Amino acid sequence: MRIALNSLLGLLTLIYPFAVYYGLQHIGTKGFALLLLALFTLRFIVAGKQVSVQKSGFLLILMLFFTAFVYLQNSSIALRFYPVLINSGLFTLFFYSLFNSPTIIERLARLQEPDLPESGVIYTRKVTIVWCLFFIFNGSIAAYTALYCDLKTWTLYNGLIAYLLMGSLFGTEFIIRFFVKRRHETHA
Repeated sequence: MRIALNSLLGLLTLIYPFAVYYGLQHIGTKGFALLLLALFTLRFIVAGKQVSVQKSGFLLILMLFFTAFVYLQNSSIALRFYPVLINSGLFTLFFYSLFNSPTIIERLARLQEPDLPESGVIYTRKVTIVWCLFFIFNGSIAAYTALYCDLKTWTLYNGLIAYLLMGSLFGTEFIIRFFVKRRHETHA
């Protein structure tokens, strides 16, 4: 049950821009803020012991402030800033890991290759920097679309184009990693 609920909540996070587009037309900003509050609370409950109480409590409080702000402002622009918050949070997490090793990308790499060589550590650090730059770029465009574009343009960028860019970066890095690994193995 928990896995199904987590999957559903993950899917809802992915389709957030489309949900906002639909929700603003059918239930309004305040109604959508209340729906978000219910989803964030459900996500907190489902996370349970998987995430530390301190981290999940902090995230819940942050989301409560966000939904309260959206509700009180009754502004669709406030709702549209969620992708900006997500990009800002991911940037902070990745950037912080640059100064508190191992980096996020190194941690992910070690899941597949626990004995990551020093060249792999250097490479994962560079990839972490690239992701930091991506989150700055993507978050900036998300902010621009939230402030200056109509709802359709915002939805198109944040619900499709941003994911295509993210997938392209991931795919490109995957291909580059293959060649870097191969070159390192040849020279070793």
